[in-house]
Amino acid sequence: MRLRRRAPLPVPGPRTPWREAEFCVLDLETTGLDLRRDDVVSYGAAIVRHARIPCGQVVYRQLRPARPISVAAMTVHGLRSADLTDAPPIGDVLDELIELLTGRVPVAHAAWVERAFLDRALRPRGLRLGRTMIDTAALLRACRLADPGAGHEPGLEAAARSLGLPVHTPHHALGDAFTTAQLLLALATRLEHATGGHHPRPLTVGDLFALSRHHGN
Repeated sequence: MRLRRRAPLPVPGPRTPWREAEFCVLDLETTGLDLRRDDVVSYGAAIVRHARIPCGQVVYRQLRPARPISVAAMTVHGLRSADLTDAPPIGDVLDELIELLTGRVPVAHAAWVERAFLDRALRPRGLRLGRTMIDTAALLRACRLADPGAGHEPGLEAAARSLGLPVHTPHHALGDAFTTAQLLLALATRLEHATGGHHPRPLTVGDLFALSRHHGN
């Protein structure tokens, strides 16, 4: 019996200059970090369009998980099962997530976490994330702004502060999504100016993806 292949969500073409593309910057909070079993308890999304973050295009949702929230996760994001009793399960908000992601490049900090949880959430619809996903932690390495000897992902808050960017409500899904969106703009601009001296060629979506893949964990 042949397994049906899942269709990737459409994204801008790899030759699209990054300033002409749209990005969906996501952050998830979860019941834990078991990528196969834990559940998403909240997500925040910020849209980047033409190298700007429209303030009116942000989304925050709390979700009711099917499993208990671990003590370690609760300590980080502060959400308890009792806080989520009336929240919808992730299956009920898939249409919103698909709409947010369709036609946009997905972005996250330490993106392997978001990729795993989002791919699992999209499976019942026969969909998956495409190959193009931008990881701002990897872009930090590409810009040589991350400690090469550190055995962990570059922290979002420390990275933002090192570039003089504000940190918005740490460990809250929308706050972290907004901070990541600002980090994306700062790093893409830095990389853009590093590619061609006085006459830089346009940095493309494909360039950012290649850097994310090359410098990712």
